[in-house]
Amino acid sequence: MKSKYTVLLAMGAFLSGVSGCTSATKATNENLQKGLVKYFESRNECLFPTALKFPYEVSPGSSAREEKKRMDALTEAGLLLRQEELAIKVDRYTLTALGNRVGGRFCYGHRQILSVNSFTPPENRNGFIETTVSYNYSMAEVPVWVKTDEMRAAFPQMAKAISGPQSDQKALATVGAGWQVPE
Repeated sequence: MKSKYTVLLAMGAFLSGVSGCTSATKATNENLQKGLVKYFESRNECLFPTALKFPYEVSPGSSAREEKKRMDALTEAGLLLRQEELAIKVDRYTLTALGNRVGGRFCYGHRQILSVNSFTPPENRNGFIETTVSYNYSMAEVPVWVKTDEMRAAFPQMAKAISGPQSDQKALATVGAGWQVPE
């Protein structure tokens, strides 16, 4: 009896997998957009790739000018406090309460996929069927502290990302139940 039950379960899983596979793995704008949405909904765009450790110190000098501009913009946005240590000629930055909530990477939202414009013909790469997708997106859940003139000037890449719809490309691969960004 147990073996009949196991066979029936396996057949049911196979049939539901086959029926779901065919439509979910087909390269269509809708299926590819679903894969992009799933990937980006849990991945925030951040000012720094790794979290800064605080207190954070910036020494004077021409090489530190850009770094100081960035830290001062975060200070103006209410995320950092700056203390000048005149004796050792260093500006020391610490997190405010708001800065603690935001965290050391200072994330400013995530990509919201607006449309899939095109994709390359799917082909076998690395054992998976892959395609490169061109898409449009805008930034979602952008916090108020990001939208200051100082922040836009100090972080031009962020300023461009939040300025309106943008275009980009991403590789996607089939994994049996739909399209995903390979990692």
